[in-house]
Amino acid sequence: MRRSDPGIQLKMWTTPPSEEVINVASVPQRSPFRYPGGKTWLVPRIRQWLRSLGQRPSVLIEPFAGGGIVGLTAGFEALADHVVFVELDQQVAAVWQTILGGEAAWLADRILSFEMTLDHARAVLAAKAGNTREQAFQTILKNRTFHGGILAPGATFIKHGENGKGLQSRWYAETLARRIEAIGQLRDRFTVICGDGIEAMLEHASQQRAVFFVDPPYTAGGANGKRAGTRLYVHHELDHERLFATAEQVAGDVLLTYDDAPEVRKLAARHAFAVESVAMKNTHHAKMTELLIGRSLSWLHEAPSRPNQVHGEPAVGVTRLGATGELFSDRSRDGKSLAG
Repeated sequence: MRRSDPGIQLKMWTTPPSEEVINVASVPQRSPFRYPGGKTWLVPRIRQWLRSLGQRPSVLIEPFAGGGIVGLTAGFEALADHVVFVELDQQVAAVWQTILGGEAAWLADRILSFEMTLDHARAVLAAKAGNTREQAFQTILKNRTFHGGILAPGATFIKHGENGKGLQSRWYAETLARRIEAIGQLRDRFTVICGDGIEAMLEHASQQRAVFFVDPPYTAGGANGKRAGTRLYVHHELDHERLFATAEQVAGDVLLTYDDAPEVRKLAARHAFAVESVAMKNTHHAKMTELLIGRSLSWLHEAPSRPNQVHGEPAVGVTRLGATGELFSDRSRDGKSLAG
């Protein structure tokens, strides 16, 4: 039979798209952070969501920016005209303020020139930062040398790390510098605010072409009342009811992500949001599910999209030409993924 024979049907997916686990190594790694609860795995879904809107958003607001991978993806791939990072943690905000404030080259050079030893790391972190860019370097240093990238009080240095490499396990100086400089080159596409995420949402609430990606670094509930946010994040208290009420009243579209907990599902139902569980893998590669919450999630049942042509404009930064003429993707020189 010919392929056009109506008696033959080709099955394109054996797994529903919402249940397909994303291979994180296939996603461009653009953030300088390794972050608890990072959303690199969600990037293909974010592309689906933003492209489903028909018209490119005038602004994408991340009220809890953290590692910022969603906003970075939107900025690099022209998925929104502009991106606003909002971050309450001054340590994290200092990194974004430095990179997006015209000092990306300074931060990249500081990372490249730093000799990574335990004594050197301790000395830098023991000193009081004299300005924002020094605080940014201290934050990157903590994030890359503390267990799990945790910045909250009580976090400690990696001891053994991957393959016994200790502090060198996550200190990819050249890769970090390259990511930071790439973001700095596109700084006009971004704004950073050190402040309250909900207040930032309210400031943009009347804008119909504004969209909001809401990924709060706090748990609203969990087994036996455990709340991982208390040990992972400096700011771990949040009025979830107020957040959902704010998300309900904004004029533009909104997408929230949460741990799958009964309390969260009740909040979503109370504010007339649709809920879908999506497959993911945690940092230990265990398959888990997380909730996506929005007004409509019908787009989730389509195949994940790729970063090629976006709203008529080319994506930026998936592969780029280095200063010496070599091509860089978000992989190391030996072809290994540099995820995180």
